[in-house]
Amino acid sequence: MLYQIYPRSFADANRDGIGDLTGAAEHLEYVASLGVDGIWLSPFFPSPMRDFGYDVSDYRGVDPIFGSLADFDGLLVRAHALGLKVIIDQVWSYTSLDHPWFAESRASRGNARADWYVWADARVDGSPPSNWRSWMGGPAWTWEPRRRQYYLHNFLPEMPDLNFHCPAVQEAILDVARFWLERGVDGFRLDTSNFYFHSRGLEDNPAQKGDYPAQMQRNVYNICQPENLVFLERVRTVLDGYRERMTVAEISSASSLERMVEYTCGTGRLHTAYSFLLLGERFDPAFISELMRPWQDKATGGSRSWPTWAFSNHDTVRVATRWAGPNADPARCQQLIALLACLRGTIVLYQGEELGLPESEIPLEQLQDPYGKANWPLNKGRDGCRTPMPWRAGAHAGGFTSGTPWLAFEARHRALAVDVQEARSDSTLNFTRRVLAHRRQHPELRLGSFEPLVADHDLLVAWRRLDGDASLVAFNLGPSRRTHDLPSRPGAAASSIAVGEAAIDGHRLVLGAWSGLIISERP
Repeated sequence: MLYQIYPRSFADANRDGIGDLTGAAEHLEYVASLGVDGIWLSPFFPSPMRDFGYDVSDYRGVDPIFGSLADFDGLLVRAHALGLKVIIDQVWSYTSLDHPWFAESRASRGNARADWYVWADARVDGSPPSNWRSWMGGPAWTWEPRRRQYYLHNFLPEMPDLNFHCPAVQEAILDVARFWLERGVDGFRLDTSNFYFHSRGLEDNPAQKGDYPAQMQRNVYNICQPENLVFLERVRTVLDGYRERMTVAEISSASSLERMVEYTCGTGRLHTAYSFLLLGERFDPAFISELMRPWQDKATGGSRSWPTWAFSNHDTVRVATRWAGPNADPARCQQLIALLACLRGTIVLYQGEELGLPESEIPLEQLQDPYGKANWPLNKGRDGCRTPMPWRAGAHAGGFTSGTPWLAFEARHRALAVDVQEARSDSTLNFTRRVLAHRRQHPELRLGSFEPLVADHDLLVAWRRLDGDASLVAFNLGPSRRTHDLPSRPGAAASSIAVGEAAIDGHRLVLGAWSGLIISERP
């Protein structure tokens, strides 16, 4: 179980309005109290911040707004003293436009790093070398007058893609990995891990129906190339040279589930992977049950693969709003926490998810996210899930900072602040602690088989089994009361967790609207 910290918005120790590493370190006791195994720390590296840290200009440093390498070392020591692992983001698919590597590469076609990025000549009519589209909108190619060539960027033009076909790039990136492993980090979250390689032929992607340009083509040639697996195996070899280190891959593609299994199959690839499959709009039981299937199917290698699941992160609308509605009550948020805790695999909580925070409303004039600015109002971007963490209800900016927060504090979050919820036994925060403790005490919820009894449009009932231990998990994700007849009643000595109206009546399961029940036979 991991807890994602977005440093910019977690806690500000130096009062400049931007969260920092010292602030994060000062709140690690709180994180440990949730019962998680470690933290995933979003980027804190030097960056011009055009994409708020994911546009890295130095892979081996700390941006001054977040502190120093000494501050990072202090956070690492503090986390380890509390029994928390530290997983850091590694953004290897692309760099910032300001990275020294790119400054050299763009200068000419004959320098030492000339092929460290993806360069290509214009077509005869001057247009880009392929029809590939950026996920941020527009072409995935930008003209560079110094070289009189186009460079590839799957995201912002200020984030040029590295050329992983170049052996020197692979070696440089693996050296970056070794730098942080030697410093003591416990592993990496690999951003856009299926984007490392492109097809050398630069073939046009075929068209398909979609809602925006990058979805109006099948991304056949710009991502998910077979060479990717070979490089990821090299990454695994590096990590295997250190004790108890791990990798979690971020995957985004039309075949994300297939890629998740493929990238984690066996012992020579990555340890685990997650995708946006449960970070979107769909969360019906039939869909969730289908996502569980490959991980126990020996024919696909699933029994040797391992998934990671998240309902919220720094790129998506918070789950409390996305799945439970803009005015979600605590019971709905608790149901979603319980559902996440019942999934086979590693799970990730995003900061504030344990509080049931809804998505913040950011007016256009205060928006920071370049994606949101470009797509307003149809898509308001990612700022709504990145607003400051509410620590103390009565404090300025919720106790996040004593300065002016970089992003407006959401007034609705005051009533959900940590100090308010600490004092209430029935709060979403304390429920999260209970359900995560239950998951830890019952390994079948983490490691066991997933055997659905029913998975339809709103009802999910399944057995989770491991080595003679069993948990019955049941969730009604719909607005109407549901019942289901069980072939046998769970053991009388069972321990349980319930949300809303949820009970066993003889052999009959009774679930009210938006309710959930976990019954574990082993006390």
